[in-house]
Amino acid sequence: MGRFTIKIAVNRVKIVHKMMPLNENQQMLELADKLGVAASSELSGLTSLEFEEIKIVDFLPEMMMMIRSLISKEGFNYKRQPITVIEKGLLISFQNIFKGGQEANADTGQPLRQERPHVRMTPSRLASEVSFPSHSSIKQITILIEMSYLQQFLGKDESQFSHLFEVENTFWIEEFMSPEMAVLVDELVMATPEGLLSDAFYKLKALNLIYELFKNLVHRKISPYRSMNPAEMEAIYRVRNAMSASLDRALTSAELVKLSGMNELKLRKFFKQVFGKGIYDYFQHLRMQEAARLLKEERLSVSEAGYRLGFTNLSHFGRLFETCMGMKPKKWASLN
Repeated sequence: MGRFTIKIAVNRVKIVHKMMPLNENQQMLELADKLGVAASSELSGLTSLEFEEIKIVDFLPEMMMMIRSLISKEGFNYKRQPITVIEKGLLISFQNIFKGGQEANADTGQPLRQERPHVRMTPSRLASEVSFPSHSSIKQITILIEMSYLQQFLGKDESQFSHLFEVENTFWIEEFMSPEMAVLVDELVMATPEGLLSDAFYKLKALNLIYELFKNLVHRKISPYRSMNPAEMEAIYRVRNAMSASLDRALTSAELVKLSGMNELKLRKFFKQVFGKGIYDYFQHLRMQEAARLLKEERLSVSEAGYRLGFTNLSHFGRLFETCMGMKPKKWASLN
């Protein structure tokens, strides 16, 4: 069995496991399955994951929060079963939004793969297939929140999000990270509160994250939500991933329709339902997120970043960047 370390903190209780024997691993998996941490019955997959940290903060029956950081050495998939610790809830994951540069593979020195920062929300009762790509870094904060508690938190504005509370709906929503979310995530990741009011700190930050997410979601155009089956969800993400891999060239409608296996009208409706933007607007936002990364992490000039992303008109690139990021690209590049 490979060597791995898992650190779990539940409120103020900390448990560290090294080279756990089979029966202890099985207990770990049973706990993980219940919480939706890593639902799998096969230990072979678990040993391909290098867990840097798993911290679980328990506010059940209203809410639970998990902070997780790991590296996947080999490709590993598992079927996550519906979470049962809360009967009716939402699972909200803030993915890969930790500060810092891209991590490198310890053996090759090459950068580890990492999904673009985003936030996903699904019903906790929804089973899904979770993928850990080989040589990838996964860092996330996941909040499991009971629906009636969330409705109470939203107060009189909960009617704006009524589709989220309809139990028969099967949906998947993804939202871009906002700078405000990034600040809160950094505070949670770096914090080590102990003793008096530590629980209050974590709960307040979790609710702040939820507030920032719903502040973004309120701008989505209200339209009837259609329930989606797993094949339709997979098709929508196939289209999104293809767009993300071709930021210097917009894929044609015909190419996207062929990728999805849907007709164009259905593709556009489901895409906007999941991502809150039309296909073209979403593609441009993806490009600006990559431009922001190129300017900050790779220290490219504004013209270099624009040309790499397929822009021939740098004035248009600058205006689009300012619309998406709230400032001109030169100012963004100068920020620490």
